[in-house]
Amino acid sequence: MSLKDTDRVDMPVTTWIGTSNTGYAPLAMEEVRRSIDGAAVRILAPAETFIIESPLEREQTLRQLQLQPPVFLRHIQPIDGSLNLTETQESEVLPWLARIVGQAQELLRGKCTAIHVRRAEGCAYPYSVFDTKTSLDGVLRDIGATADQRSPEIIVSIYAVKEQLYVGIGTPNELMSDWPGGAIRFQREEEQISRAKFKLLEAERAFGLDYTQYREALDIGAAPGGWTSLLLERGVSVTAIDPGAMHPSLRNHPKLTYLKRNASEVKFKPNTFDLLVCDMSWSPMQMVKLVLDLNESLTYGATAIVTIKLMHRKPLQTIRDVIAKLESAFIVHRAKQLFHNREEITLFMTKQ
Repeated sequence: MSLKDTDRVDMPVTTWIGTSNTGYAPLAMEEVRRSIDGAAVRILAPAETFIIESPLEREQTLRQLQLQPPVFLRHIQPIDGSLNLTETQESEVLPWLARIVGQAQELLRGKCTAIHVRRAEGCAYPYSVFDTKTSLDGVLRDIGATADQRSPEIIVSIYAVKEQLYVGIGTPNELMSDWPGGAIRFQREEEQISRAKFKLLEAERAFGLDYTQYREALDIGAAPGGWTSLLLERGVSVTAIDPGAMHPSLRNHPKLTYLKRNASEVKFKPNTFDLLVCDMSWSPMQMVKLVLDLNESLTYGATAIVTIKLMHRKPLQTIRDVIAKLESAFIVHRAKQLFHNREEITLFMTKQ
């Protein structure tokens, strides 16, 4: 997918913007180097955003990244055009963007299209997100595209950092997310128990799950009940284990069994649960031991969603060691640092 953009500078490589969670750009950059032989990467905005110069064409670059889905690379955006804001009159900026979108008419016509705008702190971009979207939504109408922020088939990504403005177009699958920069947002509910609920919500989307399809869930390290509350809302019966107290709003729920104990002290009948979730703050290897010890209580093919806390100086080695241990009993489908993860990543697995 390419643009015939007269403003684009022809280069011998394809160029991209990569984004990670704050503080994890070095790990995401290393993933890119390992996936794309000969790729050059450099920091664009401290801690989370960087430029990728790939020696491969667009489709080849995307294919290489998809062969081994990255853990820390959260979002990627092709650079189909760039503008130096300090060398451009303010009145010319929106027309420049409109021209690039208009030149993509063949690509966008008939498609539900979202305009994503990100502005790094201190950038020279003079317009708000609202003003930019309003202007470009008019261009979309003129070329026969449908402005759709909720369910886009294709996304126009705009990123302003320092004195530069970058624009690129791609599908949500190519960009790795249908949210700007991969920063998925959920609305906090009144009386929500904890923000940890957002992690399990995001895991459902990221891994293509539907929690309503599960019957019996085991929540290890459940207190105060953020993950348990979401599963109960979806109609799942939950056995929650934690020596800490559960939130008072959950205590009398008819589908909740609460065991105020350490997970290492409990045993269950074989083939009891078709879903296991675990978001404990323990060390990674302690989490692995608990999950493996409870493995027999899971049905064949049961789903497991667990977080790995990256508390050591060698996070990549920690992840490899954890996965190697868990693969004795599980198929590990994906390891991913979700937007709502902090010093951790999330694993999606099924029991062998």
